[in-house]
Amino acid sequence: MASQEDVRQLIEKMAAERDALLAQVDSLSEAEAARAPLDGEGEAQWSPKQQLAHLAEMETAYRAWVEKALAEDDPSVDDVRGERPAIPLERAHEATVAQLVEQLREQRAVTLRLIEGMTPEQFDRAASQRMFGRLTVLQWLRSYYRHDRMHRDQIAGREPEYRPRFVGGHEPDQRRGPRR
Repeated sequence: MASQEDVRQLIEKMAAERDALLAQVDSLSEAEAARAPLDGEGEAQWSPKQQLAHLAEMETAYRAWVEKALAEDDPSVDDVRGERPAIPLERAHEATVAQLVEQLREQRAVTLRLIEGMTPEQFDRAASQRMFGRLTVLQWLRSYYRHDRMHRDQIAGREPEYRPRFVGGHEPDQRRGPRR
């Protein structure tokens, strides 16, 4: 069972990583935020705007997976999709950095309300997903700040410190974000 300290640390890390990401993109011009790295591979090929839109899409996906784990005993979440954000990945360049940042803030506020309404026992519930395997709700929620950290490194042109552990050992093609 998650302790109050576990939940406090989760929320603090979610805030710290998101704040660091937003501070980093705040320093980018619109042109810089629309420029994709030439030498990146996979998600590292995306422009900062695309990465921000992807983070919003994944915020809704992770949250939908957590909600399913809270509602059912050990479900598969392979076919569970979060709500489609107002600015999806394929329209990222139509938006300003400020609009993408606002979308991330709105989505995070929804996630934090979900966390605040959970009991300590609910953090131990689990769900399985083909890319990531079986994770507890706490592990799914920790994915948020790790995912932010990975994309912050990619936006900065650094090799990400964090790399998700995919079932099968390789990253699936996420070019379109989660399937709808």
